[in-house]
Amino acid sequence: MLNRVRFLLVLLLVSLVGTCSVFWAYEHGVNPHIRTVGDTLWWWFVSSTTVGYGDISPVTTPGRFAGVIAILIGVYFYTNFITITADSLHGMTNQKRLGTAVVKARGHVVICEYTAFADELIQGLARYPDLSSREVVILTDLVKIQPYPQHHFVRGVPLSPAALQQANIGAADFIFVFANARYQDPDLKTLHIVARIQKLNPTARIFVEMMDPQSALLAHLGSSLTILPSRQLLESILKHQAIDLSAYLRTA
Repeated sequence: MLNRVRFLLVLLLVSLVGTCSVFWAYEHGVNPHIRTVGDTLWWWFVSSTTVGYGDISPVTTPGRFAGVIAILIGVYFYTNFITITADSLHGMTNQKRLGTAVVKARGHVVICEYTAFADELIQGLARYPDLSSREVVILTDLVKIQPYPQHHFVRGVPLSPAALQQANIGAADFIFVFANARYQDPDLKTLHIVARIQKLNPTARIFVEMMDPQSALLAHLGSSLTILPSRQLLESILKHQAIDLSAYLRTA
């Protein structure tokens, strides 16, 4: 993209200098409308954009040839410039939608893995003042497009350092890590993710879904974790209740 822009700018500069030089050399003193260099520049701009006001037109063969070159290069430049601009705007919009944009939020909530439990949490965030006013980042590779347009989306495996950095995990205040049942032992993968998160952000409040909340491996991650037993989460959903964080956060 950058090389393409540079090429177009060089091409436009060549057109400006080359055609204006030829036009001035052959039209000045012959064409009554060409009195100053400014007149030549105006002719070039009008010709290269194909506006064609007709207030200045060449009267010599070299002048007409310069006009043809200015028009051809102008058409090529401006059509490509419009295409690049449209592609850039489309790309910026799609970055957020496809999860490739870098998150710049601070003090935000990061939700690792977009599971059924994660979705229940997202829908119930408004119940908690500590969470409702914060920006939310959904970090997962389980979906391909942004699941909630009002929230940030990073498409990637939560275990990936690059994906964690993209979610700006180091600046988050609250982090939720949900178990991904597609793994043979979800708890092992979950705790691996938590260990990496702790290295990047040792001060955040981390909530972890565990199928085995008594796992001996939890002892290696310190006592600052808040464990959300999978069974307890499922029971809340089966009772048609939102995921209850009232024991850990101030409720509305």
